[in-house]
Amino acid sequence: MDSSINTTDAYMTTFDYDQAPQPEESTSSQEFNYHVVPALYSLVFIVGLLGNALVVLILIRFKKLKSMTDIYLLNLAISDLLFIVSLPFWAYAAGSQWVFGNTMCRILSAAYEIGFYSGSFFIILLTIDRYLAIVHAVFAMKARTVVYGMSSSGCTWVLASLACVPTLMFSMVQKRKEGQKCSSLTEDASKHLLVFMKIILGLIIPWFIMLFCYVRILRILMKNRSEKKVKAIRLIFVIMVVYFIFWVPYNVTFLLMTYQDWFFSDTSNNLGLAIQVTETIAMSHCCLNPVIYAFVGEKFRKYLSALFRKRTVFSCCKVCLGAGLPSLERSFSSVSTSEHDISTGL
Repeated sequence: MDSSINTTDAYMTTFDYDQAPQPEESTSSQEFNYHVVPALYSLVFIVGLLGNALVVLILIRFKKLKSMTDIYLLNLAISDLLFIVSLPFWAYAAGSQWVFGNTMCRILSAAYEIGFYSGSFFIILLTIDRYLAIVHAVFAMKARTVVYGMSSSGCTWVLASLACVPTLMFSMVQKRKEGQKCSSLTEDASKHLLVFMKIILGLIIPWFIMLFCYVRILRILMKNRSEKKVKAIRLIFVIMVVYFIFWVPYNVTFLLMTYQDWFFSDTSNNLGLAIQVTETIAMSHCCLNPVIYAFVGEKFRKYLSALFRKRTVFSCCKVCLGAGLPSLERSFSSVSTSEHDISTGL
């Protein structure tokens, strides 16, 4: 019994890979964690759940998943929903302590990681989709199909799931001064490896791919400016920029926290508050894509208006879940991609 307690105490200085609290939180960090985080996470949960559910409904009910872009946008919304369903648990744990056990700790930590990786990967696929449609329009006739979209989406989910395996293995409930916390139990070498993997897979590689694609796209647009092509990349470009604006600060702060002994002569508790603030900003990103669609996507506003002109929302849900499924099967078997189809899908 004593040995298990000592083992637990020995890991009380382990850095939390997912929720990123300090072993001994500063007063400002505790105040932010207890009073601000639960309210913000609850708001993000409500807005994100409703917004992304509407996106899924519109893509299935109106767009009927007719293109590769529709498939990727649907999976991006599902990725956000996966991320969102874990927020009530993190909100409660932030305001109190973790009371949901080791199994839920591992599952929800994995959901957090899958949501992060899959969101990044599907934005990459959306960017490549735009790149093919504009830069390689002839080749896009064969490559940008629903079948390829579904196949690449499946591979993306497998890759995101594999990337979260370390989190699934190491996450567990730990006893700390401020109460029980769900965090990662890793040695320094493993912790550094996980940090690099997250930064490289989640930010650096996606950034270089997107930079390459949009440089090529801009060259084409400068030679042959087309309002249709500009509209085709506008939505995906805004989604990409907003994603990085919200996630980069947290990952940079996370990197500084991991290697704080290298960057600072004295360990600063201000990094704990910075982690809390930037992570809250990052997690609020999951409710923003529907807002982006509403402001940038002209078709999305039209479909949204048509959706609420129906008699009841319940009838739309019935059509989506009932009659919508056979229509999906017909669309998968009959749809083909046109050379001139470079729409964003929303």
